[in-house]
Amino acid sequence: MALADKDRIFTNLYGFQPWNLAAARQRGDWDNTKALMERGQDAIIEEIKASGLRGRGGAGFPTGMKWSFMPKESPKDKNGDGRPSFLVINADESEPGSCKDREIIRHDPHKLIEGALIAGYAMRARAAYIYIRGEYIREAETLFAAVQEAYDAGLIGKNASGSGYDFDVFVHRGAGAYICGEETAMIESLEGKKGQPRLKPPFPAGAGLYGCPTTVNNVESIAVAPTILRRGASWFSSFGRENNKGTKLFQISGHVNRPCVVEEEMSIPFSELIEKHCGGIRGGKDNLLAVIPGGSSVPLVPAAEIWDAPMDFDGLRALGSGLGTAAVIVMDKSTDIVRAISRLSYFYKHESCGQCTPCREGTGWMWRVMERLRTGDAEVEEIDMLFNVTKQVEGHTICALGDAAAWPIQGLIRHFRPEIERRIAERAGDVREAAE
Repeated sequence: MALADKDRIFTNLYGFQPWNLAAARQRGDWDNTKALMERGQDAIIEEIKASGLRGRGGAGFPTGMKWSFMPKESPKDKNGDGRPSFLVINADESEPGSCKDREIIRHDPHKLIEGALIAGYAMRARAAYIYIRGEYIREAETLFAAVQEAYDAGLIGKNASGSGYDFDVFVHRGAGAYICGEETAMIESLEGKKGQPRLKPPFPAGAGLYGCPTTVNNVESIAVAPTILRRGASWFSSFGRENNKGTKLFQISGHVNRPCVVEEEMSIPFSELIEKHCGGIRGGKDNLLAVIPGGSSVPLVPAAEIWDAPMDFDGLRALGSGLGTAAVIVMDKSTDIVRAISRLSYFYKHESCGQCTPCREGTGWMWRVMERLRTGDAEVEEIDMLFNVTKQVEGHTICALGDAAAWPIQGLIRHFRPEIERRIAERAGDVREAAE
């Protein structure tokens, strides 16, 4: 069952209409936002909990629960003054394969700004900071202009939308560091420091931006909130399987006939997603080799296992992978799979912030071994050694970048070990021939 047009939240995903405030209002944004806020802060959080919305940035943590961690009373600092709370919106989107948040910001920015107001109000936050990726030049221009429109119309700022609540929105441009997509590194960067993850605890909800209670949410998680409140939690939770509710933006790239970003319901089978929206696999179903279903940091899944799999958090976890940001990278049989994973290893080596030794040293080491496996210039024993090293990096770093570097390699070894061994044997044969 594919998603009906009437159930789409992002009705201007492809930019057929203008992004500006007048057009956004015609699409139903900012429609009596004051009434949504009058339901009360706790009621809004309960509605988001009931909808089953899970974070759309990769980890899939229940959004309503995350919002409820924010303190109801503002904590006192050492001078006895109340500390403000903040909402930080993660628009850093630097995961290879992921390109959904840029479409929201480019074509539907008012959904995000209205969502920021409602989420910020529910969490008793004083302001929202939208941290946008440095390379998103045009998207940032659109976002700056949309925020200004909202200020000029009195929708945010003093007495936001006539609700009696004061709420500011700031747009902060990053400088193109993948690590700043990690929530605590993003907070460090916002504070003007080097973007390096912090140790937890304290968690951001206790001490985040400027030492104040902070919640960090993905663009999509925030942008869907107003629609959920308008149409009801039961409407949103009518899509998808248990524990995997709602609609979701899928971004499909690679060897399909029509790469695209599309809003679909959670738990749609992979085959339906590809056949319906992408015109099928390039060269037909039998030409599919493997799929990375959730952005470059999750392990790949071979063709036979992915074809009928439900595209949701639990369905892909059962296959030893994950939904992540739902950045679906499709690889057909023309792909040099070892080279593809080696290329990802290089990316993680390059983006490691260098704070934790296992990641700083391990990512470079893993990439160098991957390069030798790619050319076959290695021993078979090194495959197991590489796997063991990925296990020593995974779970032993402050943030998840170590895991993200380890998982693609683990997936490759788990599913394509014969291909790696073939290269080593072939290379050894070539060397023997040359020697003779």
